[in-house]
Amino acid sequence: MRPMTDPTLTIAPIDITLVHPDSAPARTCLAAYFGELDRRFPGGFDPGPPGPPEPFLPPLGAFFVATRPDGRPVACVAVTRDTPATAEIKRLWVAPATRGTGLARRLMAVAEDHARHLGAVTARLDTHVTLSEAIAFYRREGWTDIPRYNDNPYAGHWFEKPLLPR
Repeated sequence: MRPMTDPTLTIAPIDITLVHPDSAPARTCLAAYFGELDRRFPGGFDPGPPGPPEPFLPPLGAFFVATRPDGRPVACVAVTRDTPATAEIKRLWVAPATRGTGLARRLMAVAEDHARHLGAVTARLDTHVTLSEAIAFYRREGWTDIPRYNDNPYAGHWFEKPLLPR
């Protein structure tokens, strides 16, 4: 078991809410997420210019942020419709001090539920080969490896999961 650096992060209730992808909480999470990717990827990470928010806004998608009671954002996930029957889950990130609490599982459940709401019967995602924790997490959660489905230059693993009705 890893030591907790800030036990209040794991004890306090954490809310997951739908936010605008350009909101301050979303930008805070994305900055931390992109910074972590830049540190972890060989050669760094360049997110490129920000894309339009529309793919992550209803009715095309959604952006969710998890926050502590004090309002501090500690995690995020986005979902967007890829095809009429497929949704893509992107930007899953959990603050290091909050990892191991089940928050990633909660975020994925919210994203998968929203993908169902969009009419998707399958969800897809990709990840980088150095993110071994993410790869293991996806496999534990029922995601299966599939061939490349996009042109993301940072991706080295692609996954898919059927979205069975709840």
